[in-house]
Amino acid sequence: MIHRIPGVVKGVPLLYNGRRSLKVELEAMEAYRLIKLDGNPRVQEFRSGDTVKVNVRLREGDKVRLQPFQGVVLRKRGVGPGATFTVRRVSHGVGVERTFPTYSKLIDSVEVLKHGDVRRSRIYYLRGLSGRAARLKERAQTFQEQPVEEAPPAEAQEEPSGE
Repeated sequence: MIHRIPGVVKGVPLLYNGRRSLKVELEAMEAYRLIKLDGNPRVQEFRSGDTVKVNVRLREGDKVRLQPFQGVVLRKRGVGPGATFTVRRVSHGVGVERTFPTYSKLIDSVEVLKHGDVRRSRIYYLRGLSGRAARLKERAQTFQEQPVEEAPPAEAQEEPSGE
């Protein structure tokens, strides 16, 4: 007797009996699909290879202060409330990596300082490099030219003639 291997029909994985798998059912019930997440407006768009400055809110006693963490984005992963990104910097000759939740309330802002030109989404190879070898080329920016609104021509003012 030959058993059929579970396949995919119209993008839906099937079990032996033709029903949708439990994994597909659970993914359909994820909360991030039902509830819209509001992103922080002070977080700029970035991707792997970009040099960013992440300002994190720290609470020390009664005071709240901002602590910047500047480095290269090694990866962005996940979707929805579980999405994270990892930033690496070298401090006093020691590599320090910190992972931040994308939608955390503790992140005050993310500012992109440089856009790195990389061909991978996970640039773990930077861990083994140091000094000049660890530098990334800067990505050339392509700006879409926006139409410039021209000022209306100034009307010629007639000077009254003294005749």
